[in-house]
Amino acid sequence: MLNHPQLDVVFQALSDPSRRMMVERLSRGPASVSDLAQPLEMSLPAVMQHLQVLETSGLVRSEKTGRVRMCRIEPKALATAEGWFAKRRASWERRFDRLEAFLADEEKQEAPRTQPRKSGRRS
Repeated sequence: MLNHPQLDVVFQALSDPSRRMMVERLSRGPASVSDLAQPLEMSLPAVMQHLQVLETSGLVRSEKTGRVRMCRIEPKALATAEGWFAKRRASWERRFDRLEAFLADEEKQEAPRTQPRKSGRRS
């Protein structure tokens, strides 16, 4: 089994719908914690816990300016997950291409056997 500890942490962070919603919002640009909390039906401390998970995974970075904590997406962590998916996608596409070629060959071999025979009747 391949060991991808950073990838494991990213997928764990993205496993929660609330955290995915936060990442989706941050993909449009930086946002304050209050902005991220607004559409969620949870307390501010709960939102902060979710943000801590996202920060620990490397998906989100935040900084406090005065009384406002601004969050932004960290593209490098997303690129790691995207790269992993791209490798899996390429592998499966090669397998499907081989399956398609195999099935096409099988179909060609079956075609002569399944054609109806002409009747040998003489008039």
